[in-house]
Amino acid sequence: MIHSTAIISPKAKIGENVSIGQFTTIYDNVEIGDNVVIEGYCELGVENTLSDDSPLVISKNSLIRSHSIFYSSSHFGEELVTGHRVTVREKTFGGKNLQIGTLSDIQGHCRFGDYVRLHSNVHIGQKSKVGSFVWIFPYVVLTNDPHPPSDTLIGVKIEDYAVIATMSVLLPGASIRKGVLVAAHSCLKGDTLENAVYAGTPAKFICETSKIKLTENLEKSAYPWRRHFARGYPTEIVERWLAEFKI
Repeated sequence: MIHSTAIISPKAKIGENVSIGQFTTIYDNVEIGDNVVIEGYCELGVENTLSDDSPLVISKNSLIRSHSIFYSSSHFGEELVTGHRVTVREKTFGGKNLQIGTLSDIQGHCRFGDYVRLHSNVHIGQKSKVGSFVWIFPYVVLTNDPHPPSDTLIGVKIEDYAVIATMSVLLPGASIRKGVLVAAHSCLKGDTLENAVYAGTPAKFICETSKIKLTENLEKSAYPWRRHFARGYPTEIVERWLAEFKI
């Protein structure tokens, strides 16, 4: 269903069973897959001097909530989900089931793997590279300018299964290895070890993540988190994790 107040360019490619809400604008260079819901007051396909001729692609089974803005020259895999008032700039590439929380801001020229979870009020600076199954909690900032303001941009890299806890800041060029936990209110620069906890300002190595126990069961390790947390993931992925840990 397309609301009568929506403004849709005749050049845009719209799939089947697409719902577009009131006062939403869809510009020329946009491709929307089947079974997508776009709520009211959104703008899709905004162009600027940093975008190119490639389209904004929203793949099938996605949900974009109200007042969100997506620039052109970006591509998102199926099952993209956003909160409200999300801004995503040009040349952003997201894998399957990327979730972007309310009021989050992706500054463009970024890459995300599959099943990445960004909570509300997350800021992702340009040239960030985020792996798959990464969790980034509220008010986290990924920076990129080593001596602001300047034209030098060095993006943050986050590998698979990492968790960045609330209000942390990752400084330009930080490299977060697989399975790392960055504790709340931390400020991290440089490289890390895999499956390790980093905390503080400046953040320092604390221990291996396996040393942290579940609050409700002190005999079990909280990490790797995929040993005990599966909500929102497909059955085949969860079964693969369980086999990996012989659970």
